[in-house]
Amino acid sequence: MDSATSALLFLLTCIVTYFFGSLHAKIRKSNCMLPPGPSFFIIMSHVVELYNKPQQTLAKFARFYGPVMSIKLWTETTIIISSSDMAKEILHTHDSLFIDRSVPDNTTTHNHNNFSLVFLPFSPLWQHLRKICHNHLFSNKTLDASQELRRMKLKDFLNDMHKSSLTGEAVDIGRAAFKACINFLSYTFVSQDFVESLDDEYKDILSTILKAIGTPNLADHFPVLKIVDPQGIRRHTYNYVSKVFHALDIVIDQRIKLRQSEHYVSNNDMLDTLLDISKEDSQKMDKKQIKHLLLDLLVAGTDTTAYGLERAMSEVVRHPEVMSKAKKELEETIGLGKPIEESDIDRLPYLNAVIKESLRLHPPAPMLLPRKARVDVEIAGYTIPKGAQVLINEWAIGRTDIWDDAHLFSPERFLGSEIDVKGRHFKLTPFGSGRRICPGSPLAVRMLHLMLGSLINSFDWKLENDMEPKDMNLDIPLRAIPVAL
Repeated sequence: MDSATSALLFLLTCIVTYFFGSLHAKIRKSNCMLPPGPSFFIIMSHVVELYNKPQQTLAKFARFYGPVMSIKLWTETTIIISSSDMAKEILHTHDSLFIDRSVPDNTTTHNHNNFSLVFLPFSPLWQHLRKICHNHLFSNKTLDASQELRRMKLKDFLNDMHKSSLTGEAVDIGRAAFKACINFLSYTFVSQDFVESLDDEYKDILSTILKAIGTPNLADHFPVLKIVDPQGIRRHTYNYVSKVFHALDIVIDQRIKLRQSEHYVSNNDMLDTLLDISKEDSQKMDKKQIKHLLLDLLVAGTDTTAYGLERAMSEVVRHPEVMSKAKKELEETIGLGKPIEESDIDRLPYLNAVIKESLRLHPPAPMLLPRKARVDVEIAGYTIPKGAQVLINEWAIGRTDIWDDAHLFSPERFLGSEIDVKGRHFKLTPFGSGRRICPGSPLAVRMLHLMLGSLINSFDWKLENDMEPKDMNLDIPLRAIPVAL
């Protein structure tokens, strides 16, 4: 279903349900003082914009209604946060009261929401999975042990770029980054390429799942529609998740068989770590939980990291002076033409600043993931009612006047700054913050530095058709030609 048709369906559904929602609101008595927000009719007049560019449209609304804003559709109340101060209230001050997630309809396939680290409510199982991620899977010790796996995939990625440089062929950076991220993650997780080890159909599976997850779903806003699944999102998600689980079953069964050999040598990947935990206590981590966790990490990490790389590369190509400064730092620190090592990252402050600045302007999850109020919560004199969905408009926060020249791409703003992306500074939380911060962010940060730094240090870059950088359109995919040094 194309965006125009979906937007029209959304409009018609809203009109029909508006009257029922109004009746429900009148029947339900409440003393809650909701934050201000656009009326139903204002929402309807911007429905296509909201569907296609939600973060930009909501940022425009926030300039009129304020940094804490409410939108009500049917019986669902959504609170939009558009300032760093208010984000701190949600993500830090009252983190424990907003620790649950709103659960999208498409995650209910295969009962995934009952096993998903991303969407599980606060519970002993969620705490257990979070502890595994922080203490085992994404600890510095574990990531250091598995860096050789990523080093191999970085070499393959740069070899692909080199082939394009020999022919003068433009590279679709987003597509190349997506494939590279799948392979980086699948090697880190299970020491093999999903893309090449399975049939061609699998190459589109993850992108299809991600598209389904990222598509605004009418059933999430109007529960009565869950029965009919009007956009077919749940149905398509079910089919493709089934294929991923089938692939994971094969990989896990093969690994279990290999581990039975007395001569088995660990791959230092995440699957071995999870099977070690399962061996110690199968009740804490069984095969089903391993599959669901790997699915979460693979799906969550692929598209977001690929998008982050493409946007950062777009900004660097569009600003030749930034490219020049980054190249100079790389040449002086590690030597011209060499790929980045993970141990180099802390020695490259300008490259660090480039990535932070790109994440500020182009957060991979522009609205972060939705949280849910566990009880009525008072924020800035307003009541956020129990059960309300809360969205942090990270895209809007990155463009507010808390930043000097907010719309200017200027990595220099981060040089000498203590601001990082670890969830401690609420001006910049592209991976979230608090106990619901993205557990895979340490790996994502490593991957972004490895790939972006290596692309800059290994090649010069020019746009196809001799386009000038100043004429670039960031709303379209980046196509650029690598030129061997």
